[in-house]
Amino acid sequence: MKNQFFLFTLFSILFISCSNDDNGSESNNQNAPVAEAIVSPLLGGPNEQNQVYVDLSSNEQTAILRDSWDLGFSTDADFRVIINGSIKMAVKQTTSTDITEIQTQDASVAVGYSTLSTMGYVDNPTGILEGNGNGEGTAIAEISTDNQENKVYLVNLGYEVGNATPTTGSVAMDGNARGWKKIRITKQGNDYLLQYADLDATTAQSVVISKNAEYNFVFVSLNSGQIVNVQPKQAKWDLNFSGFTNYYPYGTSSITYYFSDFITTNILGGTKVYEVLATEAAQTATEFESFSLANVDETQFATSITDQRVIGSSWRNGGGPSSLPSIKDDRFYIIKDGEENIYKLRFLALTNDSGERGYPVFEYKIVK
Repeated sequence: MKNQFFLFTLFSILFISCSNDDNGSESNNQNAPVAEAIVSPLLGGPNEQNQVYVDLSSNEQTAILRDSWDLGFSTDADFRVIINGSIKMAVKQTTSTDITEIQTQDASVAVGYSTLSTMGYVDNPTGILEGNGNGEGTAIAEISTDNQENKVYLVNLGYEVGNATPTTGSVAMDGNARGWKKIRITKQGNDYLLQYADLDATTAQSVVISKNAEYNFVFVSLNSGQIVNVQPKQAKWDLNFSGFTNYYPYGTSSITYYFSDFITTNILGGTKVYEVLATEAAQTATEFESFSLANVDETQFATSITDQRVIGSSWRNGGGPSSLPSIKDDRFYIIKDGEENIYKLRFLALTNDSGERGYPVFEYKIVK
């Protein structure tokens, strides 16, 4: 009886230890990264209400509501703040340093065809934080030790997650407009001090944000004034599936443009990636399977060191009046995580069996 109980307990532990998403051939532990998996990121369907962070070495995913946060405070040596591009947030620097001064809405502070990227109302989509503000790096300028340089910002809070049911193959990302706030951010020792208020308010609320070096950012909701959990620890994710505010070519300039089904890589955590085009679509599966360490070209990772968008929207066709969205079946991706594990990854689906958007599926294998 004791032997039977021991075997039952051992089996239970092994079962619980397996990933929910995967049939990986190696156990998930610190010494052995998951060797292969098929993953269905939990975006949530055609409203794509979640941002999903995926860690390849553990085959774990973390899903959070897109509209659960507003600002992300960098934890590295610089004092940088990002805005939530997954819900079309935009900000504009004012000339004031007085958070109690009444501000008014500015319809130009938005994401869309009429907003040139040079206006600097959104973060540079590469994911590189350095720059002089106004979209060169972060839309919010680096927080200065000279408080006279830390201006009040007008904040368009973007949109709630949508809940409408779109036509098959389409998405409904935007819900109701979330309104406006004004903010001012200063330094308090090695912490950030955030002041925030409604535009017509003559008083403000404040919150102190301390850095935590285990994460890329510490995130704050302006609705609650609280710190919220968003990204996993810096070393615990590689890919992010989300809606995304990007730049898009427009004449001799570019505009701000929103993409659904967008994938970024954890460049601050050392994740790198490059794309491999198959000889032809019919050969993709064969070439994916045969790709080995001898085929890895380290020089191809260079672009992804300074740009989180190498995968981006390149993995799928958006569809049109006479076609449904679909994956591009002539390519796969080589990914190196921050621990130097190298994987090959290809997409199997963009939609579910009913053609509904927001149900991606991909497979990956460690490269040998």
